Amino acid sequence: MATSQKLQEHFLTCTICTEVFDNPCTLVCYHTFCRKCVVKYTKTKPEAIGAKSLLCPFCSKMTTVTSPERPIDEWADDVKPSFVIQGLLDTFGPGCKDTMNCTCCHREGETTPATVWCPLCNDALCDACARAHSRISSTRHHDTADLSSEASIPRKRVIKCKEHKDENIKFLCKDCRKVTCHTCCVIYHRKCESVVTLESELPALKSQLLKKRESCLKTKMEMETKVAAVKVKVISEKDQYAKMEEDIKYFGKEAREKITLMENKLLHELKEVSENHIEQLTADIKSGEMSVQMYRQQTELIDQVLQSECDMDVYEMYQGCEAGDVDAVGDVDMKKKGRIARITLRQNTDGLRRTLDDLQLGEIDVQYDDVQYDGTVNLETSSASQDTGKVLNLKAAPVLQESIDVRAAGDKNDAYPTDVKVFQVNGQYTVVVTDSTNKSVKSFYTRNKQRRHSKLKLSGRPWCITRLKHNQVAVTVPHARQIVTIEVNPDLVLLSTITTSKQYWGITSLTPSTLSVGARGCVDILDKMGHVLKSMRPVSCGKEIIDSPSFLCTTRTGKILVSDGGLKRVLCLTAEGDVVFTYPTPGNTTLGLPRGITSTSTGDILVADCYQHTVVHLTESGQFVRNILTEDDGVSHPFSICVDGGDLVYICNQFSGEIKVFTFSNTV
Repeated sequence: MATSQKLQEHFLTCTICTEVFDNPCTLVCYHTFCRKCVVKYTKTKPEAIGAKSLLCPFCSKMTTVTSPERPIDEWADDVKPSFVIQGLLDTFGPGCKDTMNCTCCHREGETTPATVWCPLCNDALCDACARAHSRISSTRHHDTADLSSEASIPRKRVIKCKEHKDENIKFLCKDCRKVTCHTCCVIYHRKCESVVTLESELPALKSQLLKKRESCLKTKMEMETKVAAVKVKVISEKDQYAKMEEDIKYFGKEAREKITLMENKLLHELKEVSENHIEQLTADIKSGEMSVQMYRQQTELIDQVLQSECDMDVYEMYQGCEAGDVDAVGDVDMKKKGRIARITLRQNTDGLRRTLDDLQLGEIDVQYDDVQYDGTVNLETSSASQDTGKVLNLKAAPVLQESIDVRAAGDKNDAYPTDVKVFQVNGQYTVVVTDSTNKSVKSFYTRNKQRRHSKLKLSGRPWCITRLKHNQVAVTVPHARQIVTIEVNPDLVLLSTITTSKQYWGITSLTPSTLSVGARGCVDILDKMGHVLKSMRPVSCGKEIIDSPSFLCTTRTGKILVSDGGLKRVLCLTAEGDVVFTYPTPGNTTLGLPRGITSTSTGDILVADCYQHTVVHLTESGQFVRNILTEDDGVSHPFSICVDGGDLVYICNQFSGEIKVFTFSNTV
């Protein structure tokens, strides 16, 4: 009794009326109140009534009601209580059965200690009432439990009908999948074929719950196994990251040591030649000083001769000067061959800058699982996506952002971009293009504020591109009957070449392990080795409806969009080959030459019409909306199209050799 009293005081008391919960309801903020109390409080708040919501008196958070058209007094009827609160009320609340005193005697106004419990009648009985209970024909077969034992007494929670407040819920309409009272059965379920008592369905319901319990236990064990595996992986990854950190420091140290070695070599060379030069200049100074002294002595000697009265001395001095003896005495040659004239430092500033720009100790290559996040935790994979803060608003007017010239050094022919895809690799946007005339795949990106590109030559003319992983693509090479896989770093690296049995043009990644490809008259599903798993040739009115599936893409729901240039139509197929829709409908041709096709994150479909110089916008169900890009926007012979996941649309203008980038901005 003390435990029940404490629970009622601390956990089962409404903070509005300060009484034990009466018909409790738990709001979205997890605060619980009596239904009548929270409704009464809501009536005093016009903002809550206007918002058609119940207002929490404790935190002021709104709880939206399911039937706002009903009277306010009934708004809280559909708000369920927390199962913990309800369980405590059933067990310890004032509404629970009193197992200390006899229920039958209590009805007669008497208080008699109970000795047994009848779970079928949901009553506690004294010895006298128990004997009467065992003699009555309708109850004599009921098994009772001794209240003096330690066994727990099961209690039944009585649920009242919301409409008929005095009647208990006892029936289940299997047709309507609703529990009802007797009156509801008579009024609302007369025509239903399967109305049974709730008690009769309990074995089947319990059986289903047991199966669900087993499934939950199995899933729990699998998740525990995955968690344990991830914990082991965390330790392994930490060790790997520590090794990477050591490698980065080692590469940095090695680069610094090499630079220091070059610096010391240059300083040593400078010291050697500078000391030699200074030594030469010092010797020149000494030699010059000696010459100056000799010339001074000769000058003094001439002065003495000029003052002499001996004519012969003057004549001999004159003859010596004429013969050059005087000059020869002090003549020092300071222009010997091989002498150092000047030392300068020729700095290779441009080369050093280019070297530093190209200097890379390595790159952190992050591979993401190609799995769409659905709100559940998957311990086997992890997703990452870029939140650009912008979405593609196809109702907005297009604005040309830039034009990318796909010509590259070494091209022997004019560049004809056939397909384009956009990736974010190592934190930078990379545009990948197939150039059919130059038999190459090219990537364009910006590094150190400079536009750069990479070019990968192939054996044949590439056509379509599809993303395999975060930084891997597959490209069809139809005439060579090949599909090549390429890594985008953002420079291009050839990974593998798959030989196929047909000339495949369009390609799209259907699942992480399968590809959908288009050949003449069919759409095939391949595994990653190029083996045909399924070949689809859909038929309508006795005729095959696929001719030239030159471009494919996968929708957000896993369906296959086919751009058929031969029959000038767009088809939507399931992975089983069923036709979802065709556009345009038969007899109403509005496409000149459909080429590239893509599906946005909202399910909208964009088709490049090469002959009509337009980009067509279709709904997810294949209904025409409008031409979102035309020749007036700078679109000329659009051959392919893709979106970057934000608000940018990339168009291949094939014959001009450039990619037009448009924005349809809707900043959020």
